[in-house]
Amino acid sequence: MLYVIGIGPGSRELMTQEAIDAINKAEVIVGYKTYLAIIADMIGDKPTISNGMRGEIERCTKAIEEAEKGQDVAIVSSGDSGIYGMAGLILELLDKRDSKVEVKIIPGVTASIAAAAKLGAPLMNDFCHISLSDHMTPWDVIKDRIDAAAKSDFVICLYNPRSRERPTLLREALDIITKYKSEDTVVGIGKDVARENEIEKITTIKDLDETEINMTTIVIVGNQHTYESNGKMVTPRGYEKRI
Repeated sequence: MLYVIGIGPGSRELMTQEAIDAINKAEVIVGYKTYLAIIADMIGDKPTISNGMRGEIERCTKAIEEAEKGQDVAIVSSGDSGIYGMAGLILELLDKRDSKVEVKIIPGVTASIAAAAKLGAPLMNDFCHISLSDHMTPWDVIKDRIDAAAKSDFVICLYNPRSRERPTLLREALDIITKYKSEDTVVGIGKDVARENEIEKITTIKDLDETEINMTTIVIVGNQHTYESNGKMVTPRGYEKRI
């Protein structure tokens, strides 16, 4: 069995029981080294396979190879394995190999949901996820998606918003968004959510400090009705008047 597991944003409290059970059952654990460190106490002396950033194909291939030997293998992703995680890549590679390995995909709490709970209730109306990473998706395609989401007034959850390699993409994204949304639109920031140094902050598009944003941050841009009340970010359930 190959378990494809989302371990949540970083704390045991936000890991599902199904994920915990699968990690306990697995004989080999595969994952990015930072994620394995998060669950090190659960792994114990089990053999592990890990590497660094951008080694996803190698990790998934190794996990499949170990499972083809008849072992129970767990490959872990942060958040949810099917949201910018390993689930899709595992299934693609299995198709190419024509492998008969049995797969079980186990969901986890993704960053937007974890951050939203800390910030208040920003996802009560229609929302979307857009990753600003252009490693796998061309930037022109990402810009078109941002434009469409902003024009439709979705609440927009921006994943992978800013890194040293891509310091300007968040600003470019916000410039697109403000073609349709006011600069006073409420924005929620969740950084290192459910980890030791987590930070939650509510601001606006115009007051957002880009230097506070990195790859472990989720940025939630509200819709035209999103507001802040008593330190909480709130998106009404519909476009009716607030209660």
